[in-house]
Amino acid sequence: MVYKKLIISRAIFLSFLTSAAMAADVGRGEELYELCAQCHGETGAGNQAFEAPSIAGLDQWYLEAQLEKFQLGLRGAHPEDLPGMRMRPMATTLIHEGDVADVAAFVASLPPASPEAVNVEGNASKGRILYMICMSCHGPQGAGDLKQHAPPLARANDWYLLAQLRKFKAGIRGSDPRDASGLLMQPQAKNLPNEQAMKDVIAYIMTMPKQ
Repeated sequence: MVYKKLIISRAIFLSFLTSAAMAADVGRGEELYELCAQCHGETGAGNQAFEAPSIAGLDQWYLEAQLEKFQLGLRGAHPEDLPGMRMRPMATTLIHEGDVADVAAFVASLPPASPEAVNVEGNASKGRILYMICMSCHGPQGAGDLKQHAPPLARANDWYLLAQLRKFKAGIRGSDPRDASGLLMQPQAKNLPNEQAMKDVIAYIMTMPKQ
C-alpha cells in the first residue's frame, strides 16, 4: 500500500512540475532572484562564505522541490542546520502563486557553473566503488533523475556535497516523514562508514563530466 501511494504521489508530482514549467515566467523570475543573488550571486555560481551553493542551470523541478521543502519546513528546520535556517525565510518570501516556478525557471535558465574540486581531498579510485550505491538514483555520470527525485551531482560544489552528506548521516536532513526523497537519501549516506569515505565518493563525483 505504501509503495502504491509513493507511485501515485510521484505521478502527481511529475504532472505538476510539467504544468509549472510550461506556465513559468522567466522574466518575473529574474526580478524575484534579486533577493537570492545576495548569497548565491548574480550568476548563481554560489558563495562558500555564505554556505550558498552553486545553483545556476540546475533542473527546474529540483529547484522548485527544494524551495517548497524550505517553505514547508522539510528543510531548514533543524537547529543544527544553520545554512538551511538562513535559507528558509528567503524561501518563505515567495508568497504569490507562480513565484516558486518563476524564480526556479530563471535559475534553471542560467549558464551552469562548473565548480572545481578545491576543498575536499579524497581518493577518487576508492570513491568510484563507493559511488555504486549512489548510481541507481543519481545515474552513472551524476546527471540525476527526475523519476527518482534525485538531483544532478556532477556540477555541485565539493564542499556542499560534503556538508549535505554529513547532514543526512547525522539525521539533520532527511528525517521529516513528509520528505520522501530525503528519507530515501538518509540511509544511503549512512552506508558511507566515515568522513573519509564521504570525501572519497565526492572526489570521484568531481571527476565526472560537467554536463
